[in-house]
Amino acid sequence: MDFEPSEKVKQIQTQLERFMDEFVYPNERPMFEAVEKSGDPHHEPPLLRELAQKARAIGLWNLFLPDAEHGAGLTNLEYAPLCEVMGRSPIAPRIFNCNAPDTGNMEILAQFGTPEQKKLWLQPLLDGETRSCFSMTEPEVSSADPTQLQTRAVRDGDDYVINGHKWFTSGAIGARFAIVMAVTDPKAAPHERASMIIVPTDARGFDIVRAVSVMGHAGGGGHCEIRYDDCRVPVANRLGPEGSGFMIAQARLGPGRIHHCMRTLGMAERAFEIMCRHANTRKLQGSPLGDKQFVQEWIATSRMELDQARLLTLYAAWKMDTQGKHRARQEISMIKVVAPNVCMQVLDRAIQCLGALGVSDDTPIAAFWRNARSLRIADGPDEVHKMVIARRELKRFA
Repeated sequence: MDFEPSEKVKQIQTQLERFMDEFVYPNERPMFEAVEKSGDPHHEPPLLRELAQKARAIGLWNLFLPDAEHGAGLTNLEYAPLCEVMGRSPIAPRIFNCNAPDTGNMEILAQFGTPEQKKLWLQPLLDGETRSCFSMTEPEVSSADPTQLQTRAVRDGDDYVINGHKWFTSGAIGARFAIVMAVTDPKAAPHERASMIIVPTDARGFDIVRAVSVMGHAGGGGHCEIRYDDCRVPVANRLGPEGSGFMIAQARLGPGRIHHCMRTLGMAERAFEIMCRHANTRKLQGSPLGDKQFVQEWIATSRMELDQARLLTLYAAWKMDTQGKHRARQEISMIKVVAPNVCMQVLDRAIQCLGALGVSDDTPIAAFWRNARSLRIADGPDEVHKMVIARRELKRFA
């Protein structure tokens, strides 16, 4: 295996890094201040769309899609280092049209959508004209096991009538549609009970109750609580065959976990750089913090952990590309545990090194910590992944 980026990827990465330096990093604070000044935590600054137009004009757009018809035609391994660069800023994925959950929704629409669905729902996402959300998690049941979902979609002629309660439907505010995971056949086998259905957010019965506050923040598209109350949509809005929701979800999660992990490592790398620069310049008792043995231990351990996590993630991406998602499922589960935990450890050391500055919003580190903590839960909590990893290993030696 060879993890050296191709010349094509190196050129894109150079261009991407230059764009980040020139347009993204300098505009982070102005954008956050514009949102705060508006008084609306869900406000989208016009500058965001301006930067997105600049990025699209030079081809830094939809880089995540391996399908050359819709995206850049990069493999998971080729996209991984680019995803890490974008993970260094919370505003970057939106600018390059590579933000979750739109990425996962575009992937499954491209793979499982009908021509009509692609024209109506996928193309506007590809063009950056609309946003979407993914509605699976429910407050009444453990979403670590999606076979327990209770939201029902009952066939009524040429329509489905959806009733249920969801939350942590990320990005719902301002989205044009949701992809909803709902039970269409409660008597079927556990992994064949649910289907995925496209629901326009302006459909009657689609009611956003609130944007759930997460560690004191409820901005952007929100992590929304939603009620589906006799929400009627055409059967033609179903993705794939009835009962294929779980299969489609698994197809969505493989690449998505690579994306999550590499963005997470991008966050951690930026925090690591801030920590090292601070340790070089901040003096304590007449010498730089970097001269202190405990700070050197933080830096050395962080460097080792980051490189190990990156190599494991690249290996998982390589294995997906060369052997398929099913053969790479063990490595995908492992990176899903390793990358967020390494990120949290590095962020914690960076906060400690910066002291009071580290918990302020004068650097991006505190915001990174708030965002990264949820990744030990999203797409399956650590404990579920560890259980699955152990079972597979035990099975090998049974």
